Amino acid sequence: MSAVKNVIKDNYNMMLLKDFLRVAIKDAGFSHAEISKTPIGTRVALHVTRPGIVIGRKGSGIRDLTDKLATDFGLKNPQISVVEIDKPELSPSVMCNRMASHLERGTAFRRATMWTLKQIMENGAMGVQITISGKLRGDRSAFEKHSMGILPRAGHHAEVIVDEDIAHVKTAMGLIGIRIRIARNEKYVPEFEFKTQKPKKGKQIKDTGTGKMRDETEVERKARTESEQIALEEEKMKELETLEEEEAKLL
Repeated sequence: MSAVKNVIKDNYNMMLLKDFLRVAIKDAGFSHAEISKTPIGTRVALHVTRPGIVIGRKGSGIRDLTDKLATDFGLKNPQISVVEIDKPELSPSVMCNRMASHLERGTAFRRATMWTLKQIMENGAMGVQITISGKLRGDRSAFEKHSMGILPRAGHHAEVIVDEDIAHVKTAMGLIGIRIRIARNEKYVPEFEFKTQKPKKGKQIKDTGTGKMRDETEVERKARTESEQIALEEEKMKELETLEEEEAKLL
């Protein structure tokens, strides 16, 4: 087999493996996998938001996943390691999966898009662009593009500081594609200068954990799985005002 065919085959197998992991460890917040071959086997590093779900009770999850990778994907002696992601909101793969889950649960696509933009920018992104396409409103396909912050579109800077990922979701209207591009703030170009704003103080409420009065934005319920995270976000998402709601007020 020629070198070109080998590259195509490896890339195709990586795509199948990524699609499998995206579904198999969905609740763990799968971002991406790094695969490298060693003299004794194949090293697989899984980058997730919740490592405990992948590991499982007494390592049962790791063992089942290792057997699956060896039998179904032909990896030689796979050795799996789990790496926790510090900021899931700055991972395009994680945010694509979360936004796809919102659309599956029936959330309006613009509300889900605005919420995702807000979450990414509030967690320190330099810029973000979300493109959503498919049957968004009716039988005819359409696409919308929403951006915030500074996002290099081309050139060396775009390759260095911008990460992107694509996800697809099946809805009642049809197939919808989601593409998220995120520019990492810690890799920004020195020519750019950012002006910081003082955070606004919110309403003081009682923290049930410590019993002390704290700012409302600081007291948040922590989710144990990605499914719980999606449910929590849906509750907060109801407070957002979409363009349709703003237009209705003006009429």
